[in-house]
Amino acid sequence: MGKATLLAVLKVLMILICAGWISLWLLKPTQLWTKKWREAEDSARPTVFGYYGLNFAVYTFPVVALAIIGSVFLHLIPREPRSRQARSSASFLSNPLLVNTIVGVISSIEILVVSLFIVFLAWTFYARISNDLKKLMPIKSLKLDIWQLKYLRVATRFGLLAEACLALLLLPVLRSLSIFRFLGIQFEASVRYHTWLGTAMIFFATVHGGSTLFVWGISHNIQNEMWKWQRTGRIYLAGETALVTGLVIWITSLPQIRRKKFELFYYTHHLYIIFLIFFLFHAGDRHFYMVFGGIFLFGLDKLLRIIQSRPQSSILSARVFPSKAIELILPKEPSLKYTPTSILFMKIPSVSKFQWHSFSITSSSSVDDHTLSLMVKCEGEWTNSLYHMIHEELDSHADETRCIPIAIEGPYGPASMDFLRYDSLLLVAGGIGITPFLSILQEIYSAQNSSKYKLPSKIQLIYAVKSSQDICLLNSISHLLLNQSHEKWNLKLKAFVTQEEQSGVTVRELLNDLSLVRSVGFSTKSNYAVHGIESPLWMAGLIGICSSVFLIFLICLNHIFVHSEKKGVAAEKLAVRSKEKVPKEETPSWVADLIILFSFLIAITCSTLVAIILRWRRLKKEIPPVSPKQSKGMATMSPFEEHEIHFEGRPNFEEIFSKFETGGLDIGVLVCGPVTMKDSVALMCQQKSHCLKATAKKSPYFNFHSLNFTL
Repeated sequence: MGKATLLAVLKVLMILICAGWISLWLLKPTQLWTKKWREAEDSARPTVFGYYGLNFAVYTFPVVALAIIGSVFLHLIPREPRSRQARSSASFLSNPLLVNTIVGVISSIEILVVSLFIVFLAWTFYARISNDLKKLMPIKSLKLDIWQLKYLRVATRFGLLAEACLALLLLPVLRSLSIFRFLGIQFEASVRYHTWLGTAMIFFATVHGGSTLFVWGISHNIQNEMWKWQRTGRIYLAGETALVTGLVIWITSLPQIRRKKFELFYYTHHLYIIFLIFFLFHAGDRHFYMVFGGIFLFGLDKLLRIIQSRPQSSILSARVFPSKAIELILPKEPSLKYTPTSILFMKIPSVSKFQWHSFSITSSSSVDDHTLSLMVKCEGEWTNSLYHMIHEELDSHADETRCIPIAIEGPYGPASMDFLRYDSLLLVAGGIGITPFLSILQEIYSAQNSSKYKLPSKIQLIYAVKSSQDICLLNSISHLLLNQSHEKWNLKLKAFVTQEEQSGVTVRELLNDLSLVRSVGFSTKSNYAVHGIESPLWMAGLIGICSSVFLIFLICLNHIFVHSEKKGVAAEKLAVRSKEKVPKEETPSWVADLIILFSFLIAITCSTLVAIILRWRRLKKEIPPVSPKQSKGMATMSPFEEHEIHFEGRPNFEEIFSKFETGGLDIGVLVCGPVTMKDSVALMCQQKSHCLKATAKKSPYFNFHSLNFTL
């Protein structure tokens, strides 16, 4: 009861902090806030805290506090699924409302949040520009017509819209410090939100920069203004550099380039460091504090990921399937527990020293204590290099196999196994999209004898492949498919082979045909296993240490280098009393920017030392030797063949859903595969479950979930 109360208190606290942070953004464009905030800054200047400490505490720390409290929340939240409850309005909001080939599958709650964000942007723009037009002042250095001056103000305010998008841009792609984990937001949705925010930011920034250059051009001031690195105020050259860098990142992130030239996308994406530094110099420290929360957490998250991937582990064994898919078996620390649908990021230095790729875990930590497995579909340059490397070992007749070192980040996944709360599960997979379901099915089967779970009473797996040989990707769960003797285990497979004619082969024959799969073991010189990320409680402590060190050095460095601040304020007050003009001595604006950078680097360095100590404490104990994973023996078939295989056809989802309506009132639909398959399943969920009336609460409701593990 005490734990439940604490979780409720933390949840309320996070809601209040989030509401307060949003209120700041809503109030910031108003004259009331501007007046009160200037008074607060003036009051804080003579104190040790300073206006810089005040800006950090008010604008940046709420996001940091959310991450700290969220980490404590994740530490306390149970791994078990939530108890089954009556159908709530949240179920309707999370289901598909819009299915479009361009934007994908969008739920009602996503449309609501996006609409509110657009309203917020419109409000910010209106509040700012209406005040600007009332107090329009000519610029001495530029001889502009009235319409040019108005257009320049409009262009300037578009920059604030880009700033609002940047404040949220990095939050969805946090891994170790993800504040979305307890909300159950999947990797696919996080990447989609990051893409939306990035596109909006680049659009507003391009309008901001392009319009400013246009006004300079028609007023014949472009040569004088665009190369300026001003002593104070907005630094134009820094803004132009940030805009060009952002455009390069966005263009190389387009699907047409990302899918064909992933390496180009991957390397150019690291230009975000240049973008953020020049944005700081362009916008100044006050505006930077507004977006610094996400940048602060992202920098710390990146540091923890680098430390986590050291030292390197090695591949225990591999299984090669005929469809150019490879299952890799990796050593795992026995205490590492992860939930199904988790993903990990892997780097193989012998293939590329810098590239990381994400993969879905196919094993269950409840079944395998010492190993975990993942499956790789070899289609791109990086994966094909891995495929050829493993094939060389298969074809070689050497007495000793090579060692393949790897670096691992993760696993990252949802905080609890909420997919178990449904009455029934409908799993839809296409090709390599089967991988998350291999983990889910093993987890459910291992929990059959557990009294903690009320398991789904009916599970149906729809699997569409191009060739019948691809069915062997189910090899790791073949004993589950062929063993239907357990009274609680009701799993049915419907396989669809789309590019082959009827051959008379059965699912049982395909699963028992081990000749399709080739295995190879590798030597393991490394004793280190995959240990996973640090506990959420340690994460909260690291965030607290990093933010405290940052604030301390920020205050100290500002008092050392911005020494004329107090004198300037005192001189101004004296001048007002004596009615004399005193020249104002201003510290260059880039000095304050450099102080922020140095304070952040010092804080990150201190956090690095603490994180390294924590990491090596976990690595003191060596894992026992682990033998390569062997194929599980085939179980005896049940008296009748329940599984189906269909040739030369695709799944008829209308028929499948109609037959599955007897699976209970609350049905979970999980899909992982091609975009067209996801869209078809989403449309069917929409048709079957939309516009439910009060009397329809006894009707089955299909809850749609899309899974994805690639960029």
